[in-house]
Amino acid sequence: MKCKGLIFDLDGTLLDTLKDLADAANMSLEYFGFPLHPVDAYRYFVGEGLRTLAQRILPVAVGDTEIEQFMEKFTEIYKGNWDATSAPYPGVSAMVNVLSDAGLQLAVLSNKPHVFTTICVETFFPGNPFRYVYGSRDGVPRKPDPTAAIEIAKKMGLSIEEILYVGDTATDMQTGNNAGMKTIGVEWGFRDRKELEKNNAWQIIASPDEVLTYAL
Repeated sequence: MKCKGLIFDLDGTLLDTLKDLADAANMSLEYFGFPLHPVDAYRYFVGEGLRTLAQRILPVAVGDTEIEQFMEKFTEIYKGNWDATSAPYPGVSAMVNVLSDAGLQLAVLSNKPHVFTTICVETFFPGNPFRYVYGSRDGVPRKPDPTAAIEIAKKMGLSIEEILYVGDTATDMQTGNNAGMKTIGVEWGFRDRKELEKNNAWQIIASPDEVLTYAL
């Protein structure tokens, strides 16, 4: 069935946000006197929401109070540095514009807090090419639960078969597959090809323009 819509992950798929996320997390750890982590390690720490990030990088002995305090400090710091080095991956903006100009419906679905998801999209993708933009929201299960992806499909007025799901992690492939959508795994993101293959990516691509091959 012809593709009429695409749902994109944000961090590691559309935007390279790794250093800004790592810097905010490490500054938060430093504030509380906890050990820091190498920037590259955050490739495997991020992707499943802020609470999961906190649980992964804080010492195992901390409790709920420390996790909540870390999340508050991270949010405070990230508000000031979310765009310090973050930017679309090369070729992504052009790919998005071609899809939008072709009349396809585009959406972003992220486990990043909703407020940061929306401001990232508004800043880095002017002209509003994405009709629906959702980050982590209260009352909506995070990816890989397919609830939000199915919600987007309904708002698009499209069948599951008419939507491609594009992301860079196991979580993304699981989300799309759980929703019944064909999944495209991107190799330029935070994770590697082996992870995408293991999680049943329908296609794996090495550059943004390859999205057009399957969408148009």
